[in-house]
Amino acid sequence: MKKILIKTAMAGMLCMGFVSCADELNIKSVDPHNYPTYTVEGLLAKQYATLGLTGQKGPAGIADLSGDEGESGFIRTVFNLQELMTDETLWAYQDNEAIAPITHMNWTKDNARVNWTYQRLIFNITLYNQFITELTGKLEEDKVAEVRFLRALNYYYFLDLYRKAPFKETFDDSLPVEKSGVDLYNWLDKELETIEPLMAEVGAYNNSENFGRADRGAAYALHARLALNSAVYTNGQVKDYQKAIDYCDKIIDSNKYDLCREAKNGYSGYQQLFMGDNDKNPEAMKEIIFPIRQDGVKTRAYAGTSYLVNATSIAGMPYVSTSDAWKCLFARVDLVKKFFPNEEDIPKAEKEDLINNPTKEQVIAKDNEKHISTADVIAKAKDDRALFYMGIGGCDGKVRTLTPGDAITGPLNGASIVKWSNFHADGEQQHHQNYSDTDFPMFRLAEIYLTRAEAKYRLNGSQDGLEDIKKVQDRAHRTAFATTVDDQTLIDEWCREFYMEGRRRSDLVRFGLFTGSKYLWNFKGGVSNGSGIESYYDIYPIPGNETKNNPNMTQNPKY
Repeated sequence: MKKILIKTAMAGMLCMGFVSCADELNIKSVDPHNYPTYTVEGLLAKQYATLGLTGQKGPAGIADLSGDEGESGFIRTVFNLQELMTDETLWAYQDNEAIAPITHMNWTKDNARVNWTYQRLIFNITLYNQFITELTGKLEEDKVAEVRFLRALNYYYFLDLYRKAPFKETFDDSLPVEKSGVDLYNWLDKELETIEPLMAEVGAYNNSENFGRADRGAAYALHARLALNSAVYTNGQVKDYQKAIDYCDKIIDSNKYDLCREAKNGYSGYQQLFMGDNDKNPEAMKEIIFPIRQDGVKTRAYAGTSYLVNATSIAGMPYVSTSDAWKCLFARVDLVKKFFPNEEDIPKAEKEDLINNPTKEQVIAKDNEKHISTADVIAKAKDDRALFYMGIGGCDGKVRTLTPGDAITGPLNGASIVKWSNFHADGEQQHHQNYSDTDFPMFRLAEIYLTRAEAKYRLNGSQDGLEDIKKVQDRAHRTAFATTVDDQTLIDEWCREFYMEGRRRSDLVRFGLFTGSKYLWNFKGGVSNGSGIESYYDIYPIPGNETKNNPNMTQNPKY
């Protein structure tokens, strides 16, 4: 799939038939006469490229959407609405546009980041609708089914984030209608049931040539995720936990995937999933069911995994895999406590350990001397997933703290997160120093094990999923194995396994912990120790310009 995915120059499609707020978008048709070599494969490539790119010319140029192109990508926009307000991570610069209301969980219908995500999903679905409308019956049905899967994935995020969508299945000039709650859930359920038998067999594309294309395994994974959240999405009208189990069984019983276990060149199996060669490392590929493809030369963007690599990096840290360290994202103490219940146990530098203007070699030597390296954090946590750094690198005369205090002042207000990396586990040179080669694992086998465990528990209180949880923990060499399946075990394991992968809000909502006062974390509700918030914040508002320009769309309650 690589050569298909990265052929994006042909690209533009006529999109005005979908969007309700055209003046918010910079969508231009491309005259096909100017692209005499365009192919169906190129059109198919563009459909996939909407998940990993933001325009036609790299990080900034001929953008799909108007405004700051670096903020407009699928990975970045969805990640921001799923992570930045949760117990996992904080953004260092609260004066950035629309960041503080996201951090403090008091956003409104006019929040720019809420709008950017909505517009990205609209744009993507418009492209998919044109492809499906124009090529159904003219192209192999499995390729059309792939694009229908991509459309379903984007509608899924409408359901998850906004609990409704501006809905269309065709490409024409009519405004989308509103489809919400159980109706949108049922459409997704039926659509996936329809396309699954049309798609390539489970695991068919889990190889280097076609890696990144959606086969039946990807559809089953999305279906399992949808079913696990059924009660949330339908306000309790549907509880499809058995369906979630059944789809997990289809994936696991296929024997096409396995957890990435074997260490390579000092990198754990878990680390390899988030490294620059996860698209050609057989150990990582066997776990990844469906990735969003990225390449530092061919898919340059500030809104893909370059965002995750660069934003978590601070110049001066050892083993930084980018020359463009943004020092924006860091771990909340609440995330650290998932690995260190006594937060003070995490190995960390003290003021007296600091060195003025240290070299890389001096940083590594001091970290090793004081046993405060990431390797020491992992060893102390007894869990490979504790990918944090609290050493002397990047400190600039200050040491990292675990809590910001009353105000967020910078990237040293918490532990540095080193989960996302652009290094290659095989030791080969990364393709670019500023842009990431690291594919984004949208679905991977660990999710399927945890989904099955939780679905069994929700169905009838079953403890049968304990072995699935232990499989995931065992891969991470965690010594504190789960002993029971309960709410706390599950929500903590989802965090340990999937932090910084763009799903934490969804998990917290499903457990009834995102809003209210049952679970508080740093800066929830806008105060340093956390406070309860009203339940309507479980879903985002429809952007104000959308309800204004499309009379079919109604605002979510209390917004």
